[in-house]
Amino acid sequence: MPRLKRVMIVFVLLVVGTAVGVRLKSLWSGPGVQASIPQKPMAQKSSDLSKYRDAYFPGTETLDADEMRVTACGTGEPTARPRQAAACFLVELGNGDKFLFDLGNGSTERISALAIPYDYLDKVFIGHLHNDHMGDLPHLWIGGALAGRTKPLRVWGPSGQTPSLGTAYAIEHLQQYLTWDLAGRRGNVPMQGYAFEVHEFDYRGVNTPIYQANGVTVRSIPAVHSIDGSVSFILEWNSLKFVFSSDSYPNTWFAQYAAGADIVIHECFLSSNLLIKKMNAAPQEALQVGSQVHTAPEAFGKLMSIVKPRLAVAYHFYIDVDTQEEMYQRVRSTYAYPQPLSVADDFMVWNITKTQIRTRRAVIDENIFPPDPINRVGGANPNDIIPFSPFIAAGRLAAVCPEICGVYKEINTAYGTAYSPQTCSCK
Repeated sequence: MPRLKRVMIVFVLLVVGTAVGVRLKSLWSGPGVQASIPQKPMAQKSSDLSKYRDAYFPGTETLDADEMRVTACGTGEPTARPRQAAACFLVELGNGDKFLFDLGNGSTERISALAIPYDYLDKVFIGHLHNDHMGDLPHLWIGGALAGRTKPLRVWGPSGQTPSLGTAYAIEHLQQYLTWDLAGRRGNVPMQGYAFEVHEFDYRGVNTPIYQANGVTVRSIPAVHSIDGSVSFILEWNSLKFVFSSDSYPNTWFAQYAAGADIVIHECFLSSNLLIKKMNAAPQEALQVGSQVHTAPEAFGKLMSIVKPRLAVAYHFYIDVDTQEEMYQRVRSTYAYPQPLSVADDFMVWNITKTQIRTRRAVIDENIFPPDPINRVGGANPNDIIPFSPFIAAGRLAAVCPEICGVYKEINTAYGTAYSPQTCSCK
């Protein structure tokens, strides 16, 4: 290639590269994927959702006083999967309140990516006690306290046909399961956040208020799923209405009390055909699970055509190139286009006002650390530490004491403290 031609090609590439670099610099800064964007949305008239970017960057947008934001923190199935956590939806309101509906396995990882101080995440509503709807309670309880929650984790959940099938029994035994965990933290970390506040309510309540505060009302209605003791939830605030099925076969309570809601999130389980093809289920099992225990996609569409929400959201199935189209077509066979529909995936975000609903996706930092806590508490009391037995204490390796003493000296010098290790004698 002639030298002049090569020089011209290099020149063009440099010009293009510079332009792209300037554009990228306007979007991103610093290491990793920290977005270089304003900390508040662009100023426009209140309730105008066009003020938002096409993607949601957690921690950068302030809700208007009359606005609701819903984030999908888990949309998958009972089995574990990296792409989709199990059931969980976060509702944030313009008055500052935040509510978690279901807390399935894997969902706390998604919640952590939203960079919300954990003292704000203290209200959890559980629709039923299947693991894929409450399996991450231990992680939010323990991990949330470690990350800065200073208050009890409040949990609302249904009763059962017997006390042992209710939420209070489940939480009591969850704490027993974590006895060793809690004993090992006592005296090493502050313990203010390691408590539950359980509100068990009658699963048979029909449109019954179970939470009322700060202008927000949450009601429960019975659900038809597995056995007695499943419920769905209705949140009402500022003339906005959010409805979440958790898991349920289509039922008369939902058809009546979800009618006309602004956003309705209802399970739409993998079709029986796909359960056979993708999950290796036997036909009888696929029919039972896919259309009797759960809501079949065609039944989901029929229910939405009855409820007529401003936006219907289908969740609770694995989204793949060979599942999404079939599921969409099955739903649309009974809920015809252009009736509004979202097929939920993890990190989808819906901003809702009385006049607009905007659907986006969150852009997250996978290397995030916990956000700064909003409340500071005193340190742990070392006197509360349960001491090792002489047998275990004698197993400590004395050869590392110079290094341990160096660590203490470094911190004491940097922060003006005078702590001494319990395990070594430092000069």
